[in-house]
Amino acid sequence: AASGKQGNVLPHWGNEKTMNLNPMILTNILSSPYFKVQLYELKTYHEVVDEIYFKVTHVEPWEKGSRKTAGQTGMCGGVRGVGTGGIVSTAFCLLYKLFTLKLTRKQVMGLITHTDSPYIRALGFMYIRYTQPPTDLWDWFESFLDDEEDLDVKAGGGCVMTIGEMLRSFLTKLEWFSTLFPRIPVPVQKTIDQQIKSRPRKIKKDGKEGMEEIDRHVERRRSRSPRRSISPRRSPRRSRSRSHHREGHGSSSFDRELERERERQRLEREAKEREKERRRSRSSDRALDWRRSRSRDRYRSRSRSRERKGDRRDRDREREKENERSRKKERDYDKERGCEREKDRSRERSKERKSKGDMEDRRHKDDKDDKKHRDDKRDSKKERKHSRSRSRERKHRSRSRSKNTSKRSRSRSKEKSSKHKNESKE
Repeated sequence: AASGKQGNVLPHWGNEKTMNLNPMILTNILSSPYFKVQLYELKTYHEVVDEIYFKVTHVEPWEKGSRKTAGQTGMCGGVRGVGTGGIVSTAFCLLYKLFTLKLTRKQVMGLITHTDSPYIRALGFMYIRYTQPPTDLWDWFESFLDDEEDLDVKAGGGCVMTIGEMLRSFLTKLEWFSTLFPRIPVPVQKTIDQQIKSRPRKIKKDGKEGMEEIDRHVERRRSRSPRRSISPRRSPRRSRSRSHHREGHGSSSFDRELERERERQRLEREAKEREKERRRSRSSDRALDWRRSRSRDRYRSRSRSRERKGDRRDRDREREKENERSRKKERDYDKERGCEREKDRSRERSKERKSKGDMEDRRHKDDKDDKKHRDDKRDSKKERKHSRSRSRERKHRSRSRSKNTSKRSRSRSKEKSSKHKNESKE
């Protein structure tokens, strides 16, 4: 299929992963259980359209009361798309689900020309505003700028506008309930503003056309509030030829519709009161059940405590018996050990006695040896002294002998010398 304005494949402008959504809204969509669990099961285009028909009641990105912006200053509280998060709406979850299906041109045309619910058309136009190039927006929205089908775009109600007014705000304003659309280039925005100014709005006339507009408004309200209590999800085979301008319904008066609306509100109030009474009765029954269960638990806990006490007593008795047995065993063991110790002590005493006798014998022997040694020393000393005295006497004698011999020799030599002198004299 050829892409472009003539082909069935739609061109994509901007980020192909985020669909040009605000990052905070995208993170809340991806983390919401509605998108992860319930929308994950929807695989076809018709199933998603049925889900939009039954679940979408406004086109605001956040649910009512979930996003608290009171008391915030600076870049908070919805200033240019920046702010605190909340519970993301089912409309934006389904819008991103449509983006994941990669819709064709034919499917987008089916969304914006759908006749069952204006919210299906609103999501189709929002899909175009987020994903299509800014130069193609005028071609998409031009033929729907005078569409007078009403829808309430605010969470909780209070902001009713027509499809044409919503498309004009898409083209001229950048913000949508504290979020930002993709920015349109300045020259393209100037051309769009000129074309909107040159295109006059249609004014309602009095008389028959005014009555026809009231009847159409009644029919649109009837088509916008289907019976949701019959089935949570309609089958994809349902007839898609439902129109808000069917024949035969134009004669229904506005008073009849008001009475029906009042009756419906009264029934809703009665249903709410019944639900409150059921909740109160359930809460009282739960309180009684809780008290009964608590008393049962107390009785059970008491019986259990008694059983535990009896078990503890039996255990204590068994422990005492075991302790007595262990004590008897220890006493017998101590007695046996005492006998063995006495035997060992007697053996040690006999050994000590033997060792003492041996030590005494050794001592006597040592004393005798010492005495002998001392006596030998004394004898040797005496002998040495005696030998010394003998040697001294011998030396004295030898000295005296030598002296006598020397005297004799001297006397002899003197005699000889005298003789010789005498002879010489003679």
